[in-house]
Amino acid sequence: MNFLKKLFKSYTESSKEEINHHPVNLSLDDLFVHNFINKGGKFLYSTSINEVIINLENILKENNWAQITCTDFDLLKITQQIPIHTLNSPKKTVPFFTTCEHLIANKGDILFSSNQLGSHKIAELPDCFIVYATTSQLVKNTSEGLTGIKTHFSGNIPTNISSVTNYTIQRNNDDFLNYGHSNSKNLYLLLFEDL
Repeated sequence: MNFLKKLFKSYTESSKEEINHHPVNLSLDDLFVHNFINKGGKFLYSTSINEVIINLENILKENNWAQITCTDFDLLKITQQIPIHTLNSPKKTVPFFTTCEHLIANKGDILFSSNQLGSHKIAELPDCFIVYATTSQLVKNTSEGLTGIKTHFSGNIPTNISSVTNYTIQRNNDDFLNYGHSNSKNLYLLLFEDL
């Protein structure tokens, strides 16, 4: 009887190990959303620009934000649909509404460049970001994101390429290597289905 117990026990343990070692293959968008949410990001999916406007308005109401910062000409068209005061230069206490370069699926990160950030470091910008992105901006990893930037902007590659990697504000970060370089943001993602 003990022999059967040992045999059954070793079989179930090896089965569990096999299950744990088989990666689940998620689609690019599912992988990004899974990693993004696990890092504390807030995600809203939209299939029309009208839904984007409604979702943005709900984010602003939920947080009692009376102002927003937006430097993107195309996004200003969206903010004009909402009764909100829009600033054209970043202010630390006012949420920043912007686009991005790419969404990095394998890490759940959001890649930015000087096209969105100007000459500002991410740490210098407001703690709260609202990012508008499209499903066509999803890439598998950072390398594909950088290749996409190089291909899209051949001859005029943007500078200041960086990413937000954590969506929970880290207030008590005593690590001197990260002093002033925190890429943590309270971040909402408005993901628009364009494929």
